[in-house]
Amino acid sequence: MGKVIFDTATSLNGFIADEDNSLDWLFAVEGGEHPDEGLFPEGVTVMVEGSTTYEWLLDAEDVLNQPEKWQGFHGDRPTFVFTSRDLPRPAGADVRMVSGPVADTMPEIRAAAGEGTIWVVGGGDLAGQFFDAGLLDEIAISVAPVALLGGAPVFPRRVESHRLRLLSARAFGQFARLVYKVLPA
Repeated sequence: MGKVIFDTATSLNGFIADEDNSLDWLFAVEGGEHPDEGLFPEGVTVMVEGSTTYEWLLDAEDVLNQPEKWQGFHGDRPTFVFTSRDLPRPAGADVRMVSGPVADTMPEIRAAAGEGTIWVVGGGDLAGQFFDAGLLDEIAISVAPVALLGGAPVFPRRVESHRLRLLSARAFGQFARLVYKVLPA
């Protein structure tokens, strides 16, 4: 069984998106638009997203009108989108709309992932739900040299230090990449 990892970028002051739910600040950082090797998790066979992340990607990249752009980030991987609505899907993309508690959907997600890694792309609240359910194995954060005035927090949970163990800290271009193992409660 593969691991479940929350892997994302954040501003210096802990925001995953700005006040307008935009990631434009991230792509303005040198290397932000085309990240260095090593800034994405390895062995990913399934991606998981919240509806805000999914809808932002559809809009920002005009994916519905240019479905080939989906492949650039998601490839052929199944993508589970947690939402209470039926959202549009890019042509040819394996997008599965799911709702309810993450623990209830994990059997389906794990079956799709096989032995591969499950990448919780965003948002922070969805990753927090995986953490709360005891389903998150790692948190990988790429810290960008940007401070935002507000927005969506990278991980809107209180997590004490005894729950995390630093596995690595490395520089990748302008980003500081921190990887933590999540320990059981």
